[in-house]
Amino acid sequence: MIADEASARDFSAERVDPDGLARLERFAALLGEENAQQNLVSAASLATVWQRHFADSLQLLDHVSRETAPWLDLGSGAGIPGLVLACARPEMPIVLVESRKRRVDWLIRASAALELAKCRIVGARLENVESFTAGVIVARAFAPLGKLLHLSARFSTRDTTWLLPKGRSAAQELSEQPPGVRALFHVEQSRTDPEGGILIGRGIPQVR
Repeated sequence: MIADEASARDFSAERVDPDGLARLERFAALLGEENAQQNLVSAASLATVWQRHFADSLQLLDHVSRETAPWLDLGSGAGIPGLVLACARPEMPIVLVESRKRRVDWLIRASAALELAKCRIVGARLENVESFTAGVIVARAFAPLGKLLHLSARFSTRDTTWLLPKGRSAAQELSEQPPGVRALFHVEQSRTDPEGGILIGRGIPQVR
């Protein structure tokens, strides 16, 4: 379990190259500056940004092969996990969907400042985003599981991997889904939160 900033930074460093580590340090600075202008993340979490946001995001990389792409981040908000993942894998195509204008503007500025050429920002509600095939779908604090799957199943194929950090509600949310959805997913222990879970699945959820 990653229990402090030092171990979180070491964990992160193992998953990025030196340039990636520098990008994450730059992102931390940008996030702190912007958070003074708009509430992207809780102010208290900035003191543990490596554990709470960076390592928490980078652990998702351990569940898919490096060549899997593109990634789709639903409701990217502050760029977590989307921008964090892009900092680690700048060669990886990733699409960040966010509907709130101020956050869209922030994501565009941050992506440009971090020189993330393969990172595409889509400023729209997910319902209005044109369908494409995603290799990986990620979402952190986007919506309850049923609604999330209903909105995003059209981006998936039998080969799509779902990585959905759900915190303490992971098992409960999964238990409330129909059998076809429950069969696709399992709960993985978070590396950064002893009470947190990540819903991991593969395929096309059969949603109502």
